[in-house]
Amino acid sequence: MEQKEKKNKNKKQKHQHPNHQTTKPSSDFSFKPSSDVKGLRFGGQFIVKSFTIRRARPLELLRLLSFPPTNPKPTNNNTTTTATNNKNKLPFPSTTAFLPTNFTILAHHAWHTLTLGLGTKKSKVLLFVFETETMKAAVDRVWPPEIPLGEVNKRLIRGLNGCEMARFKFRKGCITFYVYAVRQVGSLGFSCADDLRAILQSVVELKDFLDHTAMLAMPNQRTISFAPPVAMAH
Repeated sequence: MEQKEKKNKNKKQKHQHPNHQTTKPSSDFSFKPSSDVKGLRFGGQFIVKSFTIRRARPLELLRLLSFPPTNPKPTNNNTTTTATNNKNKLPFPSTTAFLPTNFTILAHHAWHTLTLGLGTKKSKVLLFVFETETMKAAVDRVWPPEIPLGEVNKRLIRGLNGCEMARFKFRKGCITFYVYAVRQVGSLGFSCADDLRAILQSVVELKDFLDHTAMLAMPNQRTISFAPPVAMAH
């Protein structure tokens, strides 16, 4: 009987997908101190650690997640009030994202070519979901707008003293998504759990990215640089 139970346990462990813990997120996220949470892994080559990521604009995050933004047309009655409401209606106001820079995209391709395919073509995207907008704003003032991959663990993850994190990882073709839920040490629950669930579900449903030029999942988007709309309603 004991041998059968051991075999059953081993079978369950073997068939468990590494993303199963994130495909069905629950209210009991596994939070750890920022000093203990698992960071990012990248190649040992110096050039790979030098690849940079930059802070994404809110609309870039929505496009990356294929999440439709709420963008009602403004009326002429109270333009100022409507514009403020539209800004507040953007999803995930407590989330900060980092995307690979154009340099990183080009360097990945060049490194892969120079090493005859032995280099890496894996890009990394980071999303930090904070428990409050106030916490996000405070951290954004400290974090640099652009940072090398080699400094991410030290400055963006280990550098958050007095914080706890829950980590989620997804591989989507040439892009690996790292999602971190961040709260103060001693906090109960996670006040932005709904946003976190929506982000995790969006990442789970994304199709694999086949190349770096398709990063924002838009047919006419040839680079990851954000291009604002030409015409805007006033």
